Parts: sequence; C-alpha cells; structure tokens
Amino acid sequence: MKLNFKKTGSGEPLIILHGLFGSADNWFSIAKELEDEFTLYLVDQRNHGDSPKSEEWNYQVMAEDLNAFMESEGLKEANLLGHSMGGKTVMKFALTFPEKIKKLIVADIAPRYYPIHHETILEGLNAVPIDKIKNRKEADDALSEYINNPGIKQFLLKNLARTESGFKWKMNLPVITKKIENVGEEIKSEKPFEKPTLFMGGENSDYIQDKDKEDIERLFPNHHLIYIKKAGHWLHAEQPQAVVETVRTFLKR
Repeated sequence: MKLNFKKTGSGEPLIILHGLFGSADNWFSIAKELEDEFTLYLVDQRNHGDSPKSEEWNYQVMAEDLNAFMESEGLKEANLLGHSMGGKTVMKFALTFPEKIKKLIVADIAPRYYPIHHETILEGLNAVPIDKIKNRKEADDALSEYINNPGIKQFLLKNLARTESGFKWKMNLPVITKKIENVGEEIKSEKPFEKPTLFMGGENSDYIQDKDKEDIERLFPNHHLIYIKKAGHWLHAEQPQAVVETVRTFLKR
C-alpha cells in the first residue's frame, strides 16, 4: 500500500505517525519547528487522511505499510515517532523491524490492551448525513448532538473533504467503526527492542499508568519515560513547545 505523506526539512530522517481519526496534518506545526535539523516524513496511515482505504486494518499491516514506505523512500534507518494509535504502530514496527530504527518515540500510549472508549465519537460521526449536508456547519450541528467539546469536534471535522457533489469523509469510517477493537490491541513480542526509546506521556492523561511500567521495561528496556507538564492525551496540541524541545533533546542526545 502506497501511503500518502508530506516531506519537509533536511537532515536525519524522522517519521511521524498520527493517532486514530487523525492525519499527517496534525503534526505539521511540530514538524515546522524541527525542519532545520531533521528531514520529516508526516505519514497518513491506512484508512486515514489521503492514504488508501482497506478492509484489512490492524497493527501488523500498519507496521508492514511503514516498512514498505521506508523502502519506497530509500530509508534504511530512521527515527520514528508515533502518537496514540501511531504509537502502537511504531512499537509494533520496532519489535518487528528493529534494524530499521535509530531511535523510537512513543507519545502517550503503552503496549497494553485498551478497552474501546470511542463509542460516542463513532456514533456521532456515523450520525452525520454525509450524503446530504451542504456545508460544514451542518456537519458540526449533527456532531454536536453527540460531542460537546469544541476542540474534539474541530479535530474530527478535519476529516471532511469536499467533492463535486458535496462532502465525504477522508477516513474509512465504515471499517474503523467495524474494526475499532483492533485499535486497543496489545503489542506483544518475545524479543525486546533494545535501542533508545522515549515514552512521552501527558501529565494529565491516564494513558500511561504505573501499571504499564513493567510491560514497557520488558519490551523496551533501553527506555526513558517522561511526562509533559500541563498536557493531556493531545500533548502535541496542548504543549507543542515542550514536545518539540523533548523530541529534539532526545534525538540529539
């Protein structure tokens, strides 16, 4: 599968993967801050953004997508950063293709299984009459019946794209809805990833808990865990400068 991506900057390669319902654009402001020091590849994962849609959607195939992407770009080795769902993809990739990673950054996610907690969002997205809406406000109004948070609504509505006859979802909403349990899948391996790894959590997020430290230590023994102050799960949006400095310090060390 040929993934859509945006490339910017110059220097050592850094590939960034977004989370569920997201796209490469979510990390563009972070990339702009790092482009003087790194060549950044902002990638749309399958069933998201402008990348192809597929009925097959799990971390194994997303890791294989990333491997194919690196081969197509002639990247024998790169630094990887993944947030949330993207964090699980890069963990799976690191444990499968360790020789292709220089350093790994996992943003606000642990390897463990997570119970599905996106039911309201999916219900809201599926309630938007995508074939009938005439403008973005109508989509916003429909989504407001399920989601009150303006920031979450704005983030989700970035998936709206204009067509000749109206609007469509960029993401593959039917497959994501049907296979949402795959996002919570545990990342497992008999063999650990031993290269430098940074787990970067949000201080106000509950995604990386004390109970996760044993799994992190077992799978990523050469790791460092830090929490970004005054940040929740969307740490790159809430504390972008702190994230930039943390990423830069880790990769340059």
